[in-house]
Amino acid sequence: MSAQLLQPAFADPVLDAQRGFRAALKALAGPGLIQTLHAAPRLEGLAPATYALCLALLDVDTPLWLAPSFDTPLIRANLAFHCGCPLTANREAARFALLAAEDLLDLSGFDVGNDRYPDQSCTLLVQLPLLDGGEGLAWRGPGIEIEHGVRLPLAEGFWIERERRNEFPRGLDMFFTAGDDLIGLPRSTRITQERA
Repeated sequence: MSAQLLQPAFADPVLDAQRGFRAALKALAGPGLIQTLHAAPRLEGLAPATYALCLALLDVDTPLWLAPSFDTPLIRANLAFHCGCPLTANREAARFALLAAEDLLDLSGFDVGNDRYPDQSCTLLVQLPLLDGGEGLAWRGPGIEIEHGVRLPLAEGFWIERERRNEFPRGLDMFFTAGDDLIGLPRSTRITQERA
């Protein structure tokens, strides 16, 4: 690994990691509600919220799968150095995966857990240009009083693919990021079209 590739991460590693972890928990506890990570570090190719989630969630026990658009020497070097996470080319071995919108039409191979250990599934970190501008969908389920209207700019095929991979308690938990913001989508959330 070339030292020239390494860039700064969290200014205060402990406090900033705790903030990132809390934001991730709040995002999953309140699906569809935007959480903002202030003063997140920057790394070329990753939105600040994406990088902050990686720094807060990844460690030596969490193999990471990178979609081709994120598989750069800069991203590999910094995540390996700051997080210590092993990088894997094998989807089945990944505990986390870093994807873009174009990678969401095929989620095959990612571990959806099993009935006994559903928590051992892979968590998807999905970086988008925006968290708005797509078709209006109603999110319902735990952590949502009635429903949340969410407009993520994603192809309809993704929602079909997600449905195929989710058989509660098994399934894939997801975070969507853009800029400093993130939205959580746990496997327990049901998605339907918004009523006109």
